[in-house]
Amino acid sequence: MKKAVISLVLAGFVSALAQGALVSATQARPLTPAERRYQPYDGSLPFCDDANVLRKIDDRFQSREKEYWSSGLAIVGYEGVREIGYRKTGLDYIPRRYCKARVFMSDQKVREMTYWVGENLGPIGIGWGIEWCISGLDRNYAYGLDCQAARP
Repeated sequence: MKKAVISLVLAGFVSALAQGALVSATQARPLTPAERRYQPYDGSLPFCDDANVLRKIDDRFQSREKEYWSSGLAIVGYEGVREIGYRKTGLDYIPRRYCKARVFMSDQKVREMTYWVGENLGPIGIGWGIEWCISGLDRNYAYGLDCQAARP
């Protein structure tokens, strides 16, 4: 009697494992590079030190600080602009270029900024879009502690 119960439980366990393996195999999606989709990406993004990228960050940062935080804080200059990753999330995701720079602020402080440029993430999906985070100025922790979510 005891052996029958143990073998029944064991058979149920093995059956559940087999069903789980089949379900996970059917739910797996194929890796399709973004360039081969029905609406393909080409992967061409501006570089980290592109003047248009930095100007867009300047404008949006100053606007946010003025309108939302009422601080009047502005970015005065950049130093050490460098790429820290390109398409780090995988070939089947939206192409992004991850960057880092030191920014000189109008309050005479130098801070670390992490940002990324993504393809087709501009207004209504046209052009490239930008997200950035400046350490110490992410007041609502939208990008986590020390801007971790803005990194690859």
